[in-house]
Amino acid sequence: MPAINEKQAVTPNMMDSNKLMQKQKKILLSPSLFASTILFFTSLFLSPLYPEENRQSIDEIKKSVVQIRVFSQAKDPFSPWISSGISASTGSGFLISRNRILTNAHVVSNAKFMEAQRNNQTEWYELKVLFIAHDCDLALLEVADPEFYTDSNYLELGNLPELASPVDIIGYPIGGSKISVSRGIVSRIEQSTYAHSQIDSHLVVQVDAAINPGNSGGPALQNGKVVGVAFQASTKGENIGYIIPTGVIQHFLKDIEDGIYHGYVELGIQTQPSYSDSHRQFYGIPNLEEGVFVTKVLKSGSADGHLKPGDYLTAIDGRKIGRNGNLLETNSIDFLELVDNKFAGEEIRFDLIRDKKKISIKFPAKKMPQMDHQRSRYGVDYDYLVFGGLVFQTVNRDLLEAWSKNGQTQGGSLLVYRFYDATTLSDGQSEDVVLYRKLPHPINSNSDFYLNMVVESLNGIKIKNLNHLKETVRSSTEKTIRIQFYGIQLPMILDREESERADLEIKKSYHLTGN
Repeated sequence: MPAINEKQAVTPNMMDSNKLMQKQKKILLSPSLFASTILFFTSLFLSPLYPEENRQSIDEIKKSVVQIRVFSQAKDPFSPWISSGISASTGSGFLISRNRILTNAHVVSNAKFMEAQRNNQTEWYELKVLFIAHDCDLALLEVADPEFYTDSNYLELGNLPELASPVDIIGYPIGGSKISVSRGIVSRIEQSTYAHSQIDSHLVVQVDAAINPGNSGGPALQNGKVVGVAFQASTKGENIGYIIPTGVIQHFLKDIEDGIYHGYVELGIQTQPSYSDSHRQFYGIPNLEEGVFVTKVLKSGSADGHLKPGDYLTAIDGRKIGRNGNLLETNSIDFLELVDNKFAGEEIRFDLIRDKKKISIKFPAKKMPQMDHQRSRYGVDYDYLVFGGLVFQTVNRDLLEAWSKNGQTQGGSLLVYRFYDATTLSDGQSEDVVLYRKLPHPINSNSDFYLNMVVESLNGIKIKNLNHLKETVRSSTEKTIRIQFYGIQLPMILDREESERADLEIKKSYHLTGN
């Protein structure tokens, strides 16, 4: 289903196969009829694939596609008091209304200045972000100058493309300044992790077309309508790209209707397929009953207090769940996709087997605020505490990545385990705080043993989060500061007054500002 009006687009004339074979035999036996065969197939391959009124020409499409140029700067999670250098990058976007531009969140993340240009324009126009959604890698932008929209066009959203159907990906990939068109075939539709946040999982459409840097944010078109946004490529194969389908786009656009982006709800469970007959027999699951087992229920997720480990989920909102976790009606879409489409407060209903009895449970969908530290973050300042030259920070994905690249990871196995063990997620108020580095000074020369450890308490007070640690340190009047770490029986002992005096020298020497 091509988006662009091309003479090469064809469609076969449908005909009963037996009759067609009989006709071909007669044609091949006659020279005059053989000549007509050539004409028959010529006309067949020149017939249009879709009615002319349902397609747009390449010139019309060019009017809606936008090249985006971004100058960005990010904070360094490992040294949160400094910023990285300014970097320049390009991406694509497209108009979805008279003055609204849709693109990927990763195209404009950490941006300090952005500008846009449409095809055949010579001037660059300043851009601003209206809404950004890092959990689904989408952003809505606007150019304030009305001149930018002169003779523009905008694209309509279509439906989820079918497997084996063609799509056209439009954008401004690296290697040239002109608009580019590439053709691909839909090869897979599944729930998968979005690379931008590294944890959020939504529906994706895989195509066998290269999505190069600069293509990100451009439209994937089918029959003149948008069926997705190009956003990432596979690093394990050639010419494998992914697009964000329109269901995710529509969820984003509906979410911002009240002027605020709220983000996705989380069911907050882990499940296990039910292929094992012995497992099913142990829990009293009938042989023909399809479904999945609940293995974990995370704190503060939608399912907290409603589902429990050992529950056997057979249906969600009346739609049957297969043994592999996919909806039986499609066998390709994960049942979590139905939760993905909901907003906070909307009802989730499960049919399940618990203690060998069939029951139904319903509960409202809600967000999990503690997930913010699990995903990569952008455009933020990283809060921290320096005390006695020891640097403390909330454990988050950005810090762990920077910490790993820095190579100072000795003894950090407990830190990593606690981060990835979903059972440690709480109500969003309690957060792990780690002593992850020191700024060398005589005051902390013997503190290496405690590096990469998670703070448990200070002077007997259990630490809830980084702000609580700051308040406890600053309000302490005791001469000695005793910091207890998880997994270590002996606490770290610091002289409070000496540490405070040393901090004045340390902050000056290392050019620290703020904390």
